[in-house]
Amino acid sequence: MELYLDTADVQAVKRLARVLPLAGVTTNPSIVASGKIPVNEVLPALREALGNKGRLFAQVMAPQADRMVEEAQKLRAMVDDLVVKVPVTAEGLAAIKQLKTMGIPTLGTAVYGASQGLLAALAGAEYIAPYVNRVDAQGGDGIQTVKDLQQLLKLHAPGAKVLAASFKTPRQALACLLAGCESITLPLDVAEQIITTPAVTAAVEKFE
Repeated sequence: MELYLDTADVQAVKRLARVLPLAGVTTNPSIVASGKIPVNEVLPALREALGNKGRLFAQVMAPQADRMVEEAQKLRAMVDDLVVKVPVTAEGLAAIKQLKTMGIPTLGTAVYGASQGLLAALAGAEYIAPYVNRVDAQGGDGIQTVKDLQQLLKLHAPGAKVLAASFKTPRQALACLLAGCESITLPLDVAEQIITTPAVTAAVEKFE
């Protein structure tokens, strides 16, 4: 099982990497923009915060496949073993196929349906990121989407992994793990809620 943090907060990664068994850090353009540090600076800083271990994920922004491939190459120049996140649109699928032939690992992101995720895996993505809470917010069932996607990958693309994303509560993350998710990425607030439980804190204080 791989546990990631979904953030571009370098100091938070340093703090949590000390206590959590992190496999790495995932980012996206919105997360990087909110941190107000240019992507070419924040990615190496995140790698250092992880003790120069683990995997980093960063996302392309261009809408066309050829430009996505160019951006992917630039991101890989910043961190040589970076996994490139590509939205699973028609152009994104074309980009994933090209990047596969170039030996550049990808994650199919912005996945709202199991069949959409399967197409990304068949195109060559190593990871598929279903958006659990966002599916729920649109009236769907995020956990069922994860279960369906896992079954499809097991049957048709066993080399790809689900990396579940978009969580609002620890319970959603737990449900994904109980469904057999091999990888999840947690926003900082959800990770903090899992680590810091008021009842545990009160029990420890009582012991003291």
